[in-house]
Amino acid sequence: MRIDDIRFLFGYERWATGRILAVVPGLDDGTWSAPNSIGDRGLGGILIHHLGAAQRWRHGLGRMPGDLPRPERGALPSPEAMAGLWGAEWAAWEAWLATLDDQALLSTLEPIPMWQLLAHVMNHGTQHRAEAAALLTTAGRSPGDLDMLDYAEALAGVEPS
Repeated sequence: MRIDDIRFLFGYERWATGRILAVVPGLDDGTWSAPNSIGDRGLGGILIHHLGAAQRWRHGLGRMPGDLPRPERGALPSPEAMAGLWGAEWAAWEAWLATLDDQALLSTLEPIPMWQLLAHVMNHGTQHRAEAAALLTTAGRSPGDLDMLDYAEALAGVEPS
């Protein structure tokens, strides 16, 4: 795995999660903040968990000092505020990924190579995007296709069919 591959995966993560976030503004509060829709979480809870997990992984992998972020423990932000929080997190990931190279991906957090941990972080969001997409589709706000191939085609300038 090369750093360019990891950057592609995180670009996909941002693109796919951005498609979810693009259809939540103006969503009624009952749909946004309902608990227990999937497991013990609802739509907003799923997205704030996804964000918190991304923050904790970045802090842990980057060996940043201080307590790990736990946004799930606070009040649920509005859909619009959630998009802003994600924007800040993506910028932080991009800045940190810019400090890595191919050699860094081979380092381990015993016994797992960094590249596998980073692939896990990106893939972790797949489950939560699927959960959010299902809830949004039920609410009449489908985010559309979230396939990685759609992202790759968008990067290549291919028009959606």
